[in-house]
Amino acid sequence: MAEKLLNYIDGKWVESITSHFQEVINPATAEVLALVPMSLPEDVDKAAKAAARAQLEWREMPAIQRVQYLFKLKALLEQEHDALSRSITIENGKVLDDARGEMTRAIENVATACGIPTMMMGTFSENIAHGVDEYMIRQPVGVVATIAPFNFPGMIPFWYMPYALATGNTVIIKPSERTPITMQRVFHLMEQCGFPAGVINLVNGGPEVVNAILDHPAIQAITFVGSTPTARHVYSRASQNGKRVQAQGGAKNPLILLPDAEPEMTTRILMDSVFGNAGQRCLAASNIVAVGEAYDLFRDRLAAAASERVVGNGLDAGVQMGPVISQQSLDRIEGLIQTGETEGAKVLVDGRDTVIKGYENGYFIRPTVVDNVLPDSTLARTEIFGPVLCLMHLNTLDEAIAFVNSNQYGNQACVFTSSGLAARRVRHEAKAGNIGINIGVAAPMAFFPFSGWNDSFFGTLHGQGAHAVEFFTQTKVVVERWLQEWSRQF
Repeated sequence: MAEKLLNYIDGKWVESITSHFQEVINPATAEVLALVPMSLPEDVDKAAKAAARAQLEWREMPAIQRVQYLFKLKALLEQEHDALSRSITIENGKVLDDARGEMTRAIENVATACGIPTMMMGTFSENIAHGVDEYMIRQPVGVVATIAPFNFPGMIPFWYMPYALATGNTVIIKPSERTPITMQRVFHLMEQCGFPAGVINLVNGGPEVVNAILDHPAIQAITFVGSTPTARHVYSRASQNGKRVQAQGGAKNPLILLPDAEPEMTTRILMDSVFGNAGQRCLAASNIVAVGEAYDLFRDRLAAAASERVVGNGLDAGVQMGPVISQQSLDRIEGLIQTGETEGAKVLVDGRDTVIKGYENGYFIRPTVVDNVLPDSTLARTEIFGPVLCLMHLNTLDEAIAFVNSNQYGNQACVFTSSGLAARRVRHEAKAGNIGINIGVAAPMAFFPFSGWNDSFFGTLHGQGAHAVEFFTQTKVVVERWLQEWSRQF
């Protein structure tokens, strides 16, 4: 019998009151790893009330003391780095090196949040009028909740949680029901840090838990990463309930190849961008726009490199790409490839119907390259969230930028070129929040915000860095006068 996962509420590991559990599946083997509870609104209520009680004292603790818990957490995460990385690979499928990189990024956010005593400083202006001073201070919002996706089970909660805690908020984490095991292990480490009861809470579940979080009156702020339809729902419902929201949505990231791009380096980086984590990441390049002569220069190179990519269990040495997350995802991806063919695109490298020896039950699809993808086609406009490279040919950089800016999404846009002028044009004109210049995955460091535009983001302040500090604090302006006559009493 597979282990039943627990919730962590008010400083204790507790069973959900639900009788409904969902299997957590290893996507490489189809093995059942655990049973995750589909918790109920009553579970959310217990966590929210515990967090609200704890926040009254947690906010009074000086910031320099709050971050001591994060220093302890950083040390424990570094100590358990490899074990947590293996957990990510087992439940998500990505190769071990990718999982290690994910946990490194998580730790970087903890380290950045340890600087909160400086990062959340206010401002002071003396003598704005005779004997009057004015200043602004930052105070915590209250109880905050993060609704996390399956594709980065270790990293994405850390875009938010360290900053929320350091600024004096208490937190509730709702991991993806597809990949809940890594965060379960993270919370065991957090328990060792000695956080006061109720400051950190973990509630497993599905859509019912999400809606309970969005509606609960004790929760003041919501962070989310997932598909655009769900991000729009989260933003709309939580906003209607008067909550702060930052909701990261989907993407269809374009990557422009110009004729002066260096072929070998560009091909290598592009392969990692398109096929890393089997294309299941919001910064994966998907539409490869070859401009002019770049099409003939790169077409066969890309097809050959994709064909050579080693696919298998992410734990095995030498594997460069693992499975997708589920049979449902696999069927959807293969269906979209078929749609592309129906609309006139040509499959240069076909990854469908993949069977990996020793892992016959896994959800595998090999890297796929689809040529002659038209700018207004289904493949060019749909977030595939799988290892599919959509290759299109445009004549000029103007046409390429126009295509980028016609995208409903705006998470990332990249260009590969030796021309500083061309790079500057893309940087300046592209309507996307993260720009890569000779970079295939323009993932911001922890001290920069993870930007997103258009239907890739709903809200105003993004995750990480200074944006996270602003999101998790509310400003209070104080205008102060001390009359001279009063001061003479002392």
